[in-house]
Amino acid sequence: QVQLVESGGGLVQAGDSLRLSCAASGRTLSRYGMGWFRQAPGKAREFVAVSGWSGSSIYAGSLKGRFTISRDSGKNTVYLQMNSVIPEDTAVYYCAASRNYARSTSEANYDYWGQGTQVTVSS
Repeated sequence: QVQLVESGGGLVQAGDSLRLSCAASGRTLSRYGMGWFRQAPGKAREFVAVSGWSGSSIYAGSLKGRFTISRDSGKNTVYLQMNSVIPEDTAVYYCAASRNYARSTSEANYDYWGQGTQVTVSS
């Protein structure tokens, strides 16, 4: 079992930067694909970014260049650095762990989920 806890969300202004953290317990994350997803009000949850166990990453096309996913193996934590945020980034952000898929963009391939952290971007 893997327990995931997100933190770092909050209310920010457009153009600001924000770093979300996802702390894991129960298992080391080194052999899990680690993804970030988000769900805006009234919309389906969508893929944001994933970090494979080799360190390579995939981003949603519209977010590449503004968001960066990274891992700290020593802290068993995954981060999502969000730069130049816009109101459309407002959502609940979830991290997730996949046992079998290194870099899946599909939420169906993730086995463990955090509770989410709210990010609100004001204009």
